[in-house]
Amino acid sequence: MSKTILISGASKGFGKAWAAAFLAKGYNVAATARNIDALADLKAQYGDAILPLTLDVNKREDSFALVEKVKQHFGAIDILINNAGYALNGAVEEASETEARAQFETNFFGTLWLTQAVLPIMRNQKSGHIIQVSSILGIATLPNLGLYNASKFAVEGLTETLAQAVKQFGINVTLVEPNGYFTDIWGNGFNSKSIDAYNGLKKAIEEGHDPDTFGQTSATVPAIIKLVEAETPPLRLFLGKVALPFAKQTYEQKLATWEEWADVSVAAHG
Repeated sequence: MSKTILISGASKGFGKAWAAAFLAKGYNVAATARNIDALADLKAQYGDAILPLTLDVNKREDSFALVEKVKQHFGAIDILINNAGYALNGAVEEASETEARAQFETNFFGTLWLTQAVLPIMRNQKSGHIIQVSSILGIATLPNLGLYNASKFAVEGLTETLAQAVKQFGINVTLVEPNGYFTDIWGNGFNSKSIDAYNGLKKAIEEGHDPDTFGQTSATVPAIIKLVEAETPPLRLFLGKVALPFAKQTYEQKLATWEEWADVSVAAHG
């Protein structure tokens, strides 16, 4: 019996590449986007196997209604992939209140709403797999992506907690943590108003950019297929060759700092 996969943010980038791959493997796919015209080619090719649905993930009620529609249409939801998101470029000080809230509305709350919506279905099925598309920047940080970093750190904490809570129901949870890829997320035009004091920092980051650190979206397809077909999927999966070394460096620095201040920490226990 074919699995049914619900994936958000499927109009381009990872979302569309993965949706196409799932359809090619014979899965049923409910694919959401703000504009489903971007999914017309997949609909023409795969017909009833794909259900394109318009969704703004920021709207909780719409997310719950959509999940119910997918359940009624396909009879089950075996896998949820929370892929919708975007990156706000700018230092922490540069982000306006509107920009900061919008970043979290999509990247964090959008993920939360769809997750909450599918959980009753998966609990009733006694099975399911929730895949949250996080980022290496949910583990390590870059100074010119402050609010994006923060939103992905929030997704990491949410998902770790979720995994512990729902394992008893037969539900698996995975954080997919890509390093940089050549997708629209980085050149999407979401930029905070610049403060001159940060121009030197931004210039240094730009001059130090190495295109080889960015992966090719199509290369992620075999990894995602392996993940959705795994009997015992991992809690975490990096995508790309840069993520693991970056994470190791980050945690080595954190551990060194904690150890350096260990005496102060222990004395503070009382």
